[in-house]
Formats: sequence, structure tokens, C-alpha cells
Amino acid sequence: MRTGIATVCLSGTLKEKMQACAIAGFDGIEIFEQDLVTSPLSPEDVRKMAADLGLGLDLYQPFRDFDGVSPDPLKANLRRAEAKFKLMARLGMDTILVCSNVATATIDDDAVRAEQLAQLANLAGDHGVKVAYEALAWGKYVNDYEHAYRLVEMVDHPNLGTCLDSFHILSRDWETSHIEAFDPEKIFFVQVADAPKLSMDVLSWSRHYRVFPGEGQFELAKFMGHVVRAGYSGPVSLEVFNDVFRQSDVERTAVDAMRSLIWLEEQSAKWLAGTPAEGAAGNSGVVRRRYPMELATLPKVNEPAGFNFAEVKADDTAQLEKLLGQLGFAFEGRHRTKDVQLWTMGQARVIINEQAAQHAEPAIAALGFDVDSPVIASARAQQLKAPVVARKVQADEEVFQGISAPDSTEIFLCQGSPDGTAAWTHEFGEGLEHPSAGSSAVIDHVNLAQPWQHFDEAVLFYTSALALEPQPFAEVPSPSGLVRSQVMQTSDGAVRLVLNLAPIQQARNEARKTYQEHIAFAVDDLVATARAARDRGLEFLQIPANYYEDLDARFDLEPDFLATLQELNLLFDRDADGEFLHFYTATVGSVFFEMVERRGNYDGYGAPNAPVRHAVQYDSLHRSTPHRTT
Repeated sequence: MRTGIATVCLSGTLKEKMQACAIAGFDGIEIFEQDLVTSPLSPEDVRKMAADLGLGLDLYQPFRDFDGVSPDPLKANLRRAEAKFKLMARLGMDTILVCSNVATATIDDDAVRAEQLAQLANLAGDHGVKVAYEALAWGKYVNDYEHAYRLVEMVDHPNLGTCLDSFHILSRDWETSHIEAFDPEKIFFVQVADAPKLSMDVLSWSRHYRVFPGEGQFELAKFMGHVVRAGYSGPVSLEVFNDVFRQSDVERTAVDAMRSLIWLEEQSAKWLAGTPAEGAAGNSGVVRRRYPMELATLPKVNEPAGFNFAEVKADDTAQLEKLLGQLGFAFEGRHRTKDVQLWTMGQARVIINEQAAQHAEPAIAALGFDVDSPVIASARAQQLKAPVVARKVQADEEVFQGISAPDSTEIFLCQGSPDGTAAWTHEFGEGLEHPSAGSSAVIDHVNLAQPWQHFDEAVLFYTSALALEPQPFAEVPSPSGLVRSQVMQTSDGAVRLVLNLAPIQQARNEARKTYQEHIAFAVDDLVATARAARDRGLEFLQIPANYYEDLDARFDLEPDFLATLQELNLLFDRDADGEFLHFYTATVGSVFFEMVERRGNYDGYGAPNAPVRHAVQYDSLHRSTPHRTT
């Protein structure tokens, strides 16, 4: 599959954008007209630079408001088009995007539109240019991709074809299977973009909220499957208008964009393999055949079986050690060659890393996941542009396959074991005396705060590299504003990762996190765990009395049970499938811990309790830092 991207997707100058696209590995680019107009580079400079970088110049865009006009505007439009065709010759480009008219069309007549497009095609032919006509979702008279294709057929000119844009098609819920009936020679270009499902006018939706494939909710694999079956073999190019992407680091955004096309190519191949062409299924119900567009696939991996460990890095570890001990974790000793500690409770393992942590406050630094084949999983992640994390090892030490997540959390792919143990724990010496640990505990979920500019990137990263499935996102109110929360998890819930995008907060010209990250551990008996922790002196997050009054009103709990919840600062939730009990510790650095108990088939996270936690933490933070204002 030939990959491309429109320069409008990225921040920076045209030169910076082209360099970033080449570094990311794109085959070609679409030049957005404004990027060229505002560039000091001449068209000849751009042409040479593209050649030097190994980038094709696949599409010049956009040419707007051409068709459905009266004679005088048509004459001006043809003059404008000829100037662009001459410019394209200097650039060495042969395809231009012409959008259906939005603003100046006054004649709603397909015969008139076809005649005018024929004039444009004839003029384009004189200059060796192909015109890709696209139906904008908000076009005045032409807003349906099939309508645009009918016009192309009416004109029947070798220099006029259509451009298929996934956003303009899927945002209007148009049926995509009809693409398979299109003449592939008349499909001149294909643009793809994903988007969250939003209820708003389609123009604003398009201009601000498009995202790269895998970061939204469109059925892009199905769309691409129909395009491939039609026989199209040209570029598949990203056209994404997004306010965040156009403010973010250009090279990083280009890599994220390339990752999205690699992921889309694999998903499209899977869709084709698993979905028979209409009326063509054999005995197996699936037809496998070759198409002009070859779709590459990645090494296949299963979803992770569970968390292997969580790592917290800090310079001063005394508070962390105290907190884990109060929760009932056992200190298993120090690593024999590294300045690292291991703490365990059942199958929940926490590593405290003191290496290269000078002046660092406690923060989540790494997560380990149990996978079937770490080497294959790592190879897949690297093909998806994930940066490799180097880890020094001595003889007889476990070799971890490591990659870096968008928020710089290190992700280690570990060899899972049927009994949930980890072979690398033998590298730690004998632990100190410690309180008796609970009979069983696992890491239930991990909550990571995401930088605003990398939130969508993180969703795609965990979807593509770790095979986690994004769940419907939620928005949680906090004293700092709404917090967007995106759960990523395996089908069985063995791995649950919660990505939170908190509002940006500025204080005295300093950017800082508006809320912390945490690791949650599941136990069999939370009340007993909480009592034992209290006896060891644990400082719980203090829950307001108002919460328990509200809890009683909502659930009509047994008085003794409600009293126990309030006594131990426990929170509670119930749904049709079960119940959820949990409590939080105080925060150390940017980390706190949560202990949970899931009863029945409860599958959530106590979402109704999240505003309480945010408010209490906000109050605690501001009482401890009175010099900071918001």
C-alpha cells in the first residue's frame, strides 16, 4: 500500500513537514495550498527537496467552488485552474483535488455540472493534469460520493476521476459497499481520516475533530476493504484536520500518523480475509484472492494475559516503602546488580527503582505485561514505530523486551507463566521481615495521566502495539474541569489500563499535572485489608461524610455495612452485575494506590465515586501547596 499524508495534518513550515514525513517513512505527500503559498521555497525548491527526501508529490489541494456556477464565475474559475495547472508543472505534480462547490454554486443541475467539469478536464488534459473530484459532506448540491462518481461517469474523460474521502463518506453514514462497483480507473485518489462519533454540524466536526485511523470510531477497515475490492491501487493518504496535531511536535505527529496507516493496512487485510465478497463465498464462506493493492500484515500477537509488574521510580523511596508495607506488601529484597527493590502481595508485584532518579519524586515509570512471545510482540511494536527501551542485563538475568509509550512510560513485554509467577524474581535477595501478606492479590488496573497533545496517540499505541481494545470514553467532573477517561482493556479484563486526559493547569508560569496517577490492586476481602492497613498506620484518603449520606440515599445499605464503609473511608458502587468496594491512599509524589474488591461480575471502576476522589485530592494538594493558585 502506498502511504501518504496531507501537509495540513502537521505543525510547522512546509520544509519541516516534508522532513518529518520522510523520517516517518511516508511514500508521498499531499501539498496543501496554504503551506506552499506561505513558504519561502519556490515550487522548484519543493520539487527538488521532495526528490532528495524520497517523497512523491501525490496531490495538490484543494481547488474549491468550481462547479454549478453561471458563465462569468466559470470563466474566472477556469483561469484560476489554468494557473494552478502551470504551478503543478513546476512542482512536478499531476493530480489536483477539486471539491464539490460549497459557497458559490447557484445552479442545481447535473447536466450543467457535468458540462463544466468536462471543460475543466479538457483544460487539465492540455497540461497533463488529472482532476480528482470529491463530494464534500457539506457540499451545497453535491455531498454524496456516489453523486460525485455519477458526474465523473457522465463526463467520461480520462483526466477526470473521483477522490474518496472516508470522513466525507462515513460522517454521513453513507453505505460503502457501493464503492466496489466503481471503475478503479476512475478512482484517482483515496483519503482517510478517523473521528469520534459526535453530535455537531459536520463542517465543524471535520475541521477540528478528525483523528488518525485507530484513534476514533469510524469503520475504516471496512471502508478500505471495499476500496481494495474495487481494484484501486493508488495512494492511501491521511487528511486530518485537528487542532491538537497542528500544535504538536511535527516529527512525533508524523510517526503517529504513519503508525495509524500501518495499523489500518493490517486491519483492512483482516477485514478482507474474514468478510466474503457478495455472492462469491465458497465452502468456507470466505474468498481469498489477490487485489491490485497489496496489504501488508504485522506479526500476530495475542492480547496480554495480565500485568507482570508495575514500577515506580523515585530518588527518596522511604515514603513508598512505608506505604507499601502499610498496605500489606512484602519486601522481597534488592536486585543483585541494580538499585531496585521488589515488593509483592500475592501475584501483584511492585518494583521501586532508584536508578538514575536523582531529585525525582515518586512517579510510575514502567509497566510489565505477560505476553505469549515477548520477541514477536516487540517486533510487532517496532514495526509500528514504537521506540525501543534499552535495558542493561548481566549473565543469568531476564532479558525484557521494552518499548516506550507516548507518555514515556516504559512498557516491558514479559514471558507469562500459567501460574502467574515471574521467573525474574529470583534475581532479588531474601526479603526483610514483613507483615503477613494477603492470600491473593493482583494488579487490577493502572491509571496513567496523558499529556493533552499525546492522548489520541496513546489510544492508537495501546490498540495497535498491545492489542488492547478501547472502551467508550467517559468525562468525569473535577475541581479543575472535566477529565476525559479512556479505558483500554483485554477482552477478559485481565489487563485494564485507564488513560486520563486532565485539564491543563498553569501556576506561576509552571505547567504541572492536574491530577496524579495510580496503581490499583484487587483483593478478596477489602474490609479486612483496610482494617489491617489501618492498624499499620496507613493514611487513607479522607472521604467526606456527605458522601456516605448520599450513598445511603442511593443504595439503602445495611446500617452496619454503611458504618463500616465510613469508618474505613471505603467507597462503594453497585450495578446490575455486582458490587465494587475500594479505597485510596494519600499521594506520594505523583503516585497513589487504590485497593479494590470486585463482587459478582462488576466490571467498572466506581465511576460515580471519581468526582469525590478528585475533589479530596484537589483539596489536599492545595492545602499542602498554599503558594500555588489556579
